[in-house]
Amino acid sequence: MSYFSELEGKKILVVGGSKGIGKDIALAFAKLKADVIITGRNEAGLNKANDELGEFNPNCSYLTADIQNVNQIYTMIDQAYERLGGIDVLINNAGVNIPKPALEVTEEDWDQVLDTNLKGTFFCSQRAGKYMIEQGRKGRIINIVSQMAFVGYIKRAAYCSSKGGAVQLTKALAIEWADKQIKVNAVAPTFIETDFTKKMFDNKDFYNDVLSRIPLGTLAKPNDVTGAVLFLASDMASFITGETIRVDGGWTAI
Repeated sequence: MSYFSELEGKKILVVGGSKGIGKDIALAFAKLKADVIITGRNEAGLNKANDELGEFNPNCSYLTADIQNVNQIYTMIDQAYERLGGIDVLINNAGVNIPKPALEVTEEDWDQVLDTNLKGTFFCSQRAGKYMIEQGRKGRIINIVSQMAFVGYIKRAAYCSSKGGAVQLTKALAIEWADKQIKVNAVAPTFIETDFTKKMFDNKDFYNDVLSRIPLGTLAKPNDVTGAVLFLASDMASFITGETIRVDGGWTAI
């Protein structure tokens, strides 16, 4: 029996699954023959990513939605549930960061970051959790947060606040839904090498500062996060809830 083979045929919803970490997670589930729906705002990106998923499982598809809009969240989750015939695992991966000095953060900046990273995570979980409870089988919710939930960093007042809130939200939902056998956990990556972060790392001072804070001496890659997600979605983590796995190379251990 191969690792994670029990995930074959599971119904997976990856919010923010068109690129970077989200796409890598979705691909890993598709390779295990899980039925995956990815969501996001960019239909062209979703369509391209879905073509890749389809190479491993033709039952994969996508839905467009802006998770800053609660009505769009509800519609997205409703459609995913109908299309998949259930939701076994929800991955809340959609996120945004607007790096600015604290004195320059506007109300619009703050709202965009908090509405995506915290409010969106809650309402996606709320709607999917409703269906998980109704369908009467065990479910998993996995929130992609950040090491910035545990440490501060410059130009990230809103981001740190949103991710710290998401860690506490993970605990609160885990306690509230434990008797329904809905396990709610999180994964907290450090900075990840993706197309999205490439521009940031073109700044050598920033790159060297980040690297100096990671005892393992290297940046993480998307598949480092994916391994933790697959573990939390699998039977290996059947007695784990309310936890956050830090995939940070030791940054927060210092």
